[in-house]
Amino acid sequence: MTEQQEGGAIASDRPGPGRSKALSRKEIRTRRNIGLALVALIAGLVALYFLLRWRTVERYVVQTDNAFVTGNLIPVYADATGVVARVLAEETQDVKRGELVIQLDAQRASAALAQAEADLARSVRTVGALFENHRRACERVLSRIALRDKLKHDYARYQLAAPSGSVSQQVLQNAGDTLASAEADVREARADTQSVEVQISGVTRSNAPEIMTGRANYLTAYIEYARQRIRAPASGYVAKRKAQVGDRVKPGDQVMTIVPLDHLWVEANLWENDLQRVRPGQNATIVADLYGRQVVYHGKVEGLVPGTGSVFALLPPDNATGNFIHIVQRVPVRISLNPQELVKDPLRPGLSTLTTIDVSEDQAPVDASQATTAAPEYKTDIYDDDIARGKARADEVVKANLVGRADEAGQRCVIPQ
Repeated sequence: MTEQQEGGAIASDRPGPGRSKALSRKEIRTRRNIGLALVALIAGLVALYFLLRWRTVERYVVQTDNAFVTGNLIPVYADATGVVARVLAEETQDVKRGELVIQLDAQRASAALAQAEADLARSVRTVGALFENHRRACERVLSRIALRDKLKHDYARYQLAAPSGSVSQQVLQNAGDTLASAEADVREARADTQSVEVQISGVTRSNAPEIMTGRANYLTAYIEYARQRIRAPASGYVAKRKAQVGDRVKPGDQVMTIVPLDHLWVEANLWENDLQRVRPGQNATIVADLYGRQVVYHGKVEGLVPGTGSVFALLPPDNATGNFIHIVQRVPVRISLNPQELVKDPLRPGLSTLTTIDVSEDQAPVDASQATTAAPEYKTDIYDDDIARGKARADEVVKANLVGRADEAGQRCVIPQ
């Protein structure tokens, strides 16, 4: 190597102005080790965090995002035949229990009610006439018995006078024939009386079978008339209104749905391998997608549905046929919601939630359901008044057409032999 080349090589190894000093292998190795140590430290801290979180929190909770808000969707059905004349409730409107929501045209029902009222009145008068016929039949029997006794006495006197010739044999024979005819008349009158007594025995003028039948028909017609006014069976918000003015509805046709929003719950569908420690009574927190994590609802596990979702499907699986593929199933778990929190931040059935159940306490038996039917929508009394008003009107019809005392019972005639 020439002296000039050596000088150039030596000059190239020297740091010149504006050039950084080249790192040695030792410095590179040191920096790499520090970086790896930092990465390992961060990974260890993250692992330690998740380990501590699992030991302190996550192993005591079960969480799923396959959870939805649900509630009682109360269908409103027509219970009478008629044409829709008025629609008084629209979707999203709040209605109260017993409030009129659909009005049907009641002309046919009104005519049928008038016919039933006339039939009931006719039945009351018919029964009244039957009681009077019984009284008349009793008097007829007594009259014919008196006539028979008179003829019997005459025949006896004729028999005593016949041997002396005071009475001819023809007169005696005619008296005997007349007496036999009177005996037959008495038996006929007794039979007529018994025929009437069979119909009124043990009943009064107001509860005879004919009147009870007329009452039943009248109540049926009255209920048909009253159900021309379709009322809300519970308080809530109207949804899925189907009835339109001019529609002809019949019993069983759904006209709308009412959704009470003050009583909702969450149905969380948990994997079957997460249910080991889930028990009724455990606390739960719910975060709805509607509001995000800034609103947290608090509830309790009310019970576990006695079956997976697949067995309640329209076409349940039959694992005994074909090839079997093991699929982990989900079981619905019912979780209540705090009513006060629902008032502050309302929810709607069908909304998605993230539900977390605290399974640290599992003393309750798995089948100890805490679900109740204390909410107002589990009972309705809007139909009770219909039958009460119908009975009151039927009583008025009976009273207006009654002859004699209502409690007068049919009794047997006291007739001598």
